[in-house]
Amino acid sequence: MLKHTLGYPRMGAQRQLKKACEAYWQGRIGRQELTVAAQRLQEEQWRLQQAAGMDLIPCNDFSYYDHVLDMSLLVGAIPDRYAPVVTDVPQNTETDLAFAMARGCQEHGLDLTAMEMTKWFDTNYHYIVPEFRKDQSFRLFSNKVFNAFDAAKHQLAATPKPVLIGPVSYLLLGKEKEPGFHRLSLLPRLLPVYIEALQRLRDRGAAWVQLDEPFLATDLPEGAADAYHYAYTEIAKHCKGLRTMVTTYFEGLRDNAELAASLPVCCLHIDLVRDPAQLEQLLPLLPPKMSLSLGVIDGRNIWKNDYRRSLPFIQKAVGQLGEDRVMIAPSCSLLHTPADLALETQLDEELKSWMAFAKQKLQEVAELDRIFHGEAALLAANEAAIAARGASTRIHKPAVKARVAAISERDAQRASGFVYRQTLQQQRFGLPMYPTTTIGSFPQTADIRALRAAFKKGDLTQAQYDGSLESATRETVRLQEDIGLDVLVHGEFERNDMVEYFGEKLEGFAFTQHGWVQSYGSRCVKPPVIFGDVSREQDMTVRWSVFAQSCTARPMKGMLTGPVTILQWSFVRDDQPRSETTAQIALAIRDEVVALEQAGIGIIQIDEPAIREGLPIRKADREQYLDWAVRAFRVSASGVQDGTQIHTHMCYSDFNDIIRHIAEMDADVITIETSRSQMELLEAFADFKYPNEIGPGVYDIHSPRVPSIAEMEFLLRKAAEYLPARNIWVNPDCGLKTRKWPETEAALRNMVEAAKAVRAGVKETI
Repeated sequence: MLKHTLGYPRMGAQRQLKKACEAYWQGRIGRQELTVAAQRLQEEQWRLQQAAGMDLIPCNDFSYYDHVLDMSLLVGAIPDRYAPVVTDVPQNTETDLAFAMARGCQEHGLDLTAMEMTKWFDTNYHYIVPEFRKDQSFRLFSNKVFNAFDAAKHQLAATPKPVLIGPVSYLLLGKEKEPGFHRLSLLPRLLPVYIEALQRLRDRGAAWVQLDEPFLATDLPEGAADAYHYAYTEIAKHCKGLRTMVTTYFEGLRDNAELAASLPVCCLHIDLVRDPAQLEQLLPLLPPKMSLSLGVIDGRNIWKNDYRRSLPFIQKAVGQLGEDRVMIAPSCSLLHTPADLALETQLDEELKSWMAFAKQKLQEVAELDRIFHGEAALLAANEAAIAARGASTRIHKPAVKARVAAISERDAQRASGFVYRQTLQQQRFGLPMYPTTTIGSFPQTADIRALRAAFKKGDLTQAQYDGSLESATRETVRLQEDIGLDVLVHGEFERNDMVEYFGEKLEGFAFTQHGWVQSYGSRCVKPPVIFGDVSREQDMTVRWSVFAQSCTARPMKGMLTGPVTILQWSFVRDDQPRSETTAQIALAIRDEVVALEQAGIGIIQIDEPAIREGLPIRKADREQYLDWAVRAFRVSASGVQDGTQIHTHMCYSDFNDIIRHIAEMDADVITIETSRSQMELLEAFADFKYPNEIGPGVYDIHSPRVPSIAEMEFLLRKAAEYLPARNIWVNPDCGLKTRKWPETEAALRNMVEAAKAVRAGVKETI
């Protein structure tokens, strides 16, 4: 059996790529140093996978920013507005063009907005959305995939496996930028460029190529099945001698099994972690010469594989197809897992024995092959580790389970409806029309990070640490007052991350030192590990919210992360339903909400940016998820009085198909990302006649550019075309943690002035 991976973490075990990219953006290193750092990291990862025994080693899975963006560059799908990046600034390269498309550009006399960004299926990874027009043309533009193949081939004894997004999935990942056509209609223009790229790879010596088609595991839109047949028939016709592997992941093929099995490709990869039942369905459908890649190692979580569960899939497939037609691999790219468990020197040995990071998952792939061929000792060691975890007394808490079982419908209901609450809250806070606020965090500077590190090392006492944080908080409150914001935040300087911070305060969580995964671009997060029942034994945020409120007479928001987001952005235990774990977290957040209210905090934000992310890929599975996800939010938010205003925040989501459930969350105010989409997301709220208040983001915090007053005023006036003016808030798209202070202050001052300009034209006053 061939062993392979679909992709490997890009950032490096020490986040080498993050550091190199950010140094380049800041002008601290040049292009050559960036290139050398990237090459060194790729070579290290290729050799690591080869040493682990992988037979097919991916290349071109690496990216400076995003693999979907790289695909747009490969096929020349570059919006016209970015032409000046390379034509007017001759020293710029393809890499600079990619960064401008992803981050925007406000230098060399240019002022370009970034492309839209959204979630990669049901993960916390964000991709850059391709933009398509009716007259879209394609051409082979980037040489990145060819350079990656040549470099990998030079480094490895084996021939590397280039990775590309498949043509149908690439089009479906994009967005029409004008009406009157569907992006799949562009396939006849796109396909010749794909074929040219594949032919060039074949001519350079490629034996295999991996074409990722995750949409085969979704409910396909009309015309997609025909598009798949057309695309892969043409590829087979024009790329003879090149073995094609079509990969699917994150869900089962289900009703697309016959379609997938009918494609003229050499191998089909399926995700048996997400949908074990699909193997039984698919085996009778495979044509005689098609191989099957079994995704039996979880590429999305950090728990050790249970070989007793995985082996039957391999045995069954080999029994029916023969060993030469079966491959084994992780379920998806290992992009979504940390790099190396061996680096976790502070994680206790019991917990560590239950886990596997990306490097260890390579070992699991190799060990499954060895166990299949008779190495019983490996199986016995794995069985012992799995049994030890199941028997651990650290996992289950009867009191927590009993409290979840006792949750009633009353626990998930505010005392009064929104209209009544809105009147009380208007009287209490006296805010103007178009009230201004931020989403929560302010820039986490090097000084703040150094302060936190010094405290963790023991170089600062608790009093010294708290004093420094108080000073930073006080300065930030004063700055917000000077800028003119109406509802303030404390800045979150005490928090390392919006999920990790809460996990550190809750029971049932564990934490890593180096468990970083990429979220977007150079942004990495370090998800906590939920290994046991979750409970709140202490206040988590009250001290800092109360202190910040004491520094101002203006309303101060208490800032919390919601239960679904804490679940989604953690590595979650896999020994009980996710709904059960979420309910435990919801009760813990509810206790904190009540404590904040009792401490005098009248506005409390419970962020749920991941609620759309957790939506099952298949529509038939969504209602059940939304029922328990919305209920969890309501449980967390419903313990307060009517005069307390509950906010929530969501970002980078398409709300059209879940707008009813968003309304059922019954938050008094929802803030959302809308600037990159030019307020398009508000159409869903307008069509639904969403009754509560909304803060549509008026500037993109994932870009360093500072939008003008006129730009934000235009967006606010556009928002007023969709929403009642009395229900509109003014805020950035998301938190400001990753930004610099100068750009943050400039953008917020412009935002406040834009709000004043729009407010001046409205007679009604809240």
